Amino acid sequence: MARSLPSSSSETVNEKGAPTPTSAATDATRVDAQLYEDPSTMPKLNKTLEQIYLQNNETDNIHPRPKNTLNTDLELGSLTPTTLATPTALATPSSPKAEAPPAGPPPGMAPADFPDGGREAWLVVFGGWCALFCTFGLINCVGVFQAYYVRGPLKNYDSSAVSWIMSAQVFFMIFSGAIFGLLFDNYGPRWLLYCGTVAYIFGLMMVSLSTDYYQFFLAQSIVAAIGSSAVFNACMSSLVSWFFRHRAAAFGIMVSGSSVGGVVLPIMMDKMIKEVGFPWMMRTMAFMFLALLTVACFTVKSRLPPRPRRFVFVDYISGLKDPRLSVTIFGFFLFMWGMFLPFNYVILQAESAGVSDTLIPYLLPILNAVSIFGRIIPGIIADKVGRYNVMIVITFISALFCLAVWIPVKDTAGILVFAIIFGFSSGGYIGLAPTLIAQISDIREIGTRVGTAFAIQSFGALTGSPIGGALVKQRHGDYLGLQLFCGSVMLASVFVIFAARYIQVGFKLVKI
Repeated sequence: MARSLPSSSSETVNEKGAPTPTSAATDATRVDAQLYEDPSTMPKLNKTLEQIYLQNNETDNIHPRPKNTLNTDLELGSLTPTTLATPTALATPSSPKAEAPPAGPPPGMAPADFPDGGREAWLVVFGGWCALFCTFGLINCVGVFQAYYVRGPLKNYDSSAVSWIMSAQVFFMIFSGAIFGLLFDNYGPRWLLYCGTVAYIFGLMMVSLSTDYYQFFLAQSIVAAIGSSAVFNACMSSLVSWFFRHRAAAFGIMVSGSSVGGVVLPIMMDKMIKEVGFPWMMRTMAFMFLALLTVACFTVKSRLPPRPRRFVFVDYISGLKDPRLSVTIFGFFLFMWGMFLPFNYVILQAESAGVSDTLIPYLLPILNAVSIFGRIIPGIIADKVGRYNVMIVITFISALFCLAVWIPVKDTAGILVFAIIFGFSSGGYIGLAPTLIAQISDIREIGTRVGTAFAIQSFGALTGSPIGGALVKQRHGDYLGLQLFCGSVMLASVFVIFAARYIQVGFKLVKI
């Protein structure tokens, strides 16, 4: 019978009196074995193992397991139930120097660490909803600005030139995400929200004082757009850290604020322009936005601490070496190239088609009202059947109705049907796009990667409306060229996003 030395010793003595080396791994095995044999610890342990197993199993079809678990996407975690439930994997009597399993993800980044709900998480959703009402909600009203400018202070400019104001506004709002994404990774959302709110409200106030083209461009397209971008990106990136399994649904609820803004704001703007004039309409709206953005400043926060790092341009490019990311972003660019054309020109097209003057102010609210459901419902479905799968379906519906409904119909009923269907499908795109990027990205770099994706697709938003305006001008007021361009680029985006899915899982019918 072997005689053991005190616990502080690193040797044991066998029956012949010869010392036998032992290892810390053997001690660890003994402790782990006692842990697994202790009845009081088993219920908690089994519950934890079951939770991790279910979440890992759910994501197996989305992310293939790498051979080196240290390279596993941090959203998936790198510990499996087999590793956790087999203490002998650490060391065995026959191989006392067996290597320990690779370390898991940093604290807070494994799937089991995401709250997927709770008071703080839903406060972030609510604050983001308020922010999206003010930021993207106003973007959904570009048709009101377009119609007012060409009939009022900028009537000496053609519609293509005027559309550059709204296109540049969308461009700077989305493109600036590349910068604000890095700032978010370094410092968190607080200062982005504070400084962005001040810049956004200041820009809107300056729009109310503008009279010339360059003044509208500087105030609305640059100052207000950059401030709006800071607020928008802070909210989008913060939400990622709170939800994992229900991320698409949470994003859909949050971005539905932009659809509600698209319902309320066009009606409010139209009524107030007639009653108090454009300048006071802009000031009233700016004060309302200030109140809502104050709520966002106090409720939106990130669950994970900032990870400061220097600005390195290669960081933005290196992610594009991943074919999943680069192909996905290219698909987003194509869809964004055509997405804002109906928002910009549906009012002007309705006027040329002879739609009733009482109905025209409600076209954008109708489009955005349906978009509320388009932001929420596809997100809920996507969490169950796959985000890429749902994105392919909604982009196809958008392209189909542009080509099959918007082009042939010329009457009021046809325009209403198109506005309803396109509002639903385009709303789904806005809600799902960030979740696709998050699904294939390291969460510690989510701000930079989402910012890169937005920056690239912003060039589509910048050039789409002016191209559409030029096509209308070339065809002497006919909208066929614009409609064909819109439907064609959206249809192309369907094939590109499908290619991104194929890169990951091929043609298999799986959740992805």
